[in-house]
Amino acid sequence: MSNVKNNQTASTMQDRGAFNKPISSLEDALNRCQELGMRVSRQRRYILELLWEVQEHLSAREIYDRLNQRGKDIGHTSVYQNLEALSSQGIIESVERCDGRLYGNISDSHSHVNCLDTNQIIDVYVELPKDLLEEIEERTGVKIVDYRIDFYGRKKEG
Repeated sequence: MSNVKNNQTASTMQDRGAFNKPISSLEDALNRCQELGMRVSRQRRYILELLWEVQEHLSAREIYDRLNQRGKDIGHTSVYQNLEALSSQGIIESVERCDGRLYGNISDSHSHVNCLDTNQIIDVYVELPKDLLEEIEERTGVKIVDYRIDFYGRKKEG
């Protein structure tokens, strides 16, 4: 899965105080676990390594299957418990879908392009024009500090 990232956009969103230091690597994720006092168990490490390697959103079942296909001995319950712990602490992303929850490696603020043909979710960084954000703030009376946008589309022909 391709990740599209605009560093200027990410830093601009950070300048607005939208989020703490983003987790942008496996090493960052492991360090964040330790900073939060979470044990970096063998199973937790397997899950994080897989998510950073594949760079796509996977269900708990897909994570379980892929790890076991690789000879990593991990049970269903352990996968679910670790995914819940990692996502609740903001170390990985959890995306709610009508057919279940998907997990991805990017935990900082970003948007998604949802392909209706493949069910793939592609991570993108989008920066809305300042005047649009100001208009939204004026209409709602709420100061925008962060945002996420979900785009839906089909594969382009050609």
